Amino acid sequence: MLEARRVTVRIGTRRLLDDVSLQVGVAETVAIVGENGAGKSTLVKLLAGDRLPAAARVDGGARIAGRDLAAWSLTERARLRAVLPQRPELAFAFTAREVAAFGRYPVSTRWHDRRDRDIVDAALALADAAQLAEREVTTLSGGEQARVHLATAFAQLWETDYPHPRFLLLDEPTAALDLAHQHALLVTARAFAAQRNVGILAILHDLNLAATYADRVVVLHQGRVLAQGAPGDVLQPATIAAGFGVTAQVLRHPLTGGLLIATAAAGAVLR
Repeated sequence: MLEARRVTVRIGTRRLLDDVSLQVGVAETVAIVGENGAGKSTLVKLLAGDRLPAAARVDGGARIAGRDLAAWSLTERARLRAVLPQRPELAFAFTAREVAAFGRYPVSTRWHDRRDRDIVDAALALADAAQLAEREVTTLSGGEQARVHLATAFAQLWETDYPHPRFLLLDEPTAALDLAHQHALLVTARAFAAQRNVGILAILHDLNLAATYADRVVVLHQGRVLAQGAPGDVLQPATIAAGFGVTAQVLRHPLTGGLLIATAAAGAVLR
């Protein structure tokens, strides 16, 4: 279990997160949604154990497998969770294969041996990035880079026999992707997680993607949890209006049979 326990993050008088609690189980996909500045990225950084701004003051904390995140070493932490950041940045012209191979460094006893190379190639193929393997990442489009970095996360969590639960944290993973790759990424990530008993926590801006692919949805608003639960329970017009300031109508999706969320500017007249 990955969990935040009554987390409050302050910078000066501003609360980026305010008494936030949530849990992510293995083989479960939890989507975090909310307007800009709601605290989504701050929450994912805290759950990943990444460094927050120096001025930040944190109450509460994060745990993995019942143990405070800070109690795990950096290497152990890297074996327990992989992170796809919102805007991955590289200062050097590594190839896509070299970038994906970074995911093997914390988990391999003989880094970059034949088995590691096979895993890296399989991870690139799974992320639909095999054709990019010899390309320098700095020459790739934003969407292509996102797929390469997803392959890095897959390579990091590839093993199926790790003794502790593990988690894949995705910060706006579909932002730079075209429609087909948005769906492909989430389908692939869910299948990967199910096969390897990995939990997924994903920040998503598209409510329809959250409704389609998440087992549970958490709505953040001004640093607080406005609602959390099954998509059909949470993604309702009143909650969407309160969390995003828009008018919404929830329909039956004609292709999937699930939810289809239509939105318009606040105050729009629904026909």
